[in-house]
Amino acid sequence: MILIEDTTIPDAALPVDEFKAHLRLGTGFGDENLADSVLRGFLRAAIAAIEARTTKVLIARDFTWTLSFWRDRAAQSLPVAPVGSVASITLVDVAGVETVVDGAGYRLEADSQCPRVRPIGGLLPMVPSNGEVRIAFVAGMSADWGGLPADLGQAVLLLAAHYHEFRHETALSDGCMPFGVTSLIQRYRLVRISLGAGL
Repeated sequence: MILIEDTTIPDAALPVDEFKAHLRLGTGFGDENLADSVLRGFLRAAIAAIEARTTKVLIARDFTWTLSFWRDRAAQSLPVAPVGSVASITLVDVAGVETVVDGAGYRLEADSQCPRVRPIGGLLPMVPSNGEVRIAFVAGMSADWGGLPADLGQAVLLLAAHYHEFRHETALSDGCMPFGVTSLIQRYRLVRISLGAGL
């Protein structure tokens, strides 16, 4: 399984000014925008780390997920959430010939934790032998920074500031995700429930 981010977060969607204020960087100097590209890098790194911990996409963008088989032809869970729409499902045979699945044959089951693609009647189409299936979809909580939940926005700023503070450190103890960030993102993490030996 391979998840590819087809589009990236545009620079305009990154809260550079908010981040500067969070860091209490000085203003009124002629060179105050020179570090913007560096600050955007810290913000992108923080967003990526939080998305990896929560499996939630913060700023909406396009993805393609490639599978060699369905886990369940009655409903295939998608790897991230929330998913706004499924653009296409394409079957690819061993020779590389692509067949786009009719959109009337499946639907998106929206879910904040585990969105799924479900067939409309019957099962999802068979994946060709030694082939693959590609699912193109749009995922994200908001189209821009202002639409994000306040706790996730604060978590991004805190983590980006942490990366900025320890940018020259290589020791693991100083580079770990701060407790404040983990507590802010905790409610967004996917809880996996399994039967224990005592149940």
